[in-house]
Amino acid sequence: AVVRIDPTYFRPTEVDLLVGDASKARQVLGWKPKRTFAQLVEEMVASDLADAKRDAGRGKHSV
Repeated sequence: AVVRIDPTYFRPTEVDLLVGDASKARQVLGWKPKRTFAQLVEEMVASDLADAKRDAGRGKHSV
């Protein structure tokens, strides 16, 4: 089977700016985050470090 993809629908791999606003979720749904922004950043950095250590153990070079 041959699949044709229209490049118009490709999403850029690097997005220059991502902005979120949870105020509507707070107002309408009564939603509250379970983690602070600092906790989120800490989790993301820990995950990236774990990935880098795993890759280094497999002989891959991190960028």
